[in-house]
Amino acid sequence: METTDVRTWETAMLAGGPADGMRMRVSGRPRVIQVTYECRVEGAPHGVRVEGVYVYRRDHSVTSEPLRYGFDIASP
Repeated sequence: METTDVRTWETAMLAGGPADGMRMRVSGRPRVIQVTYECRVEGAPHGVRVEGVYVYRRDHSVTSEPLRYGFDIASP
């Protein structure tokens, strides 16, 4: 079990996939980051929207900032 203080913010970088190179601040070193991307929809009922979901998993070999999260191509 990791004991990182959740009040500590660290820089993280996403590698691969649609958000490649994106940087963000995370707290508590989450194991997984989910990125959504809005998709265009033709003829959708009012209020309906569609998003693609992409998952990035933390690279545990990186222990200093920026933390690295790699694109998981097998995730839904």
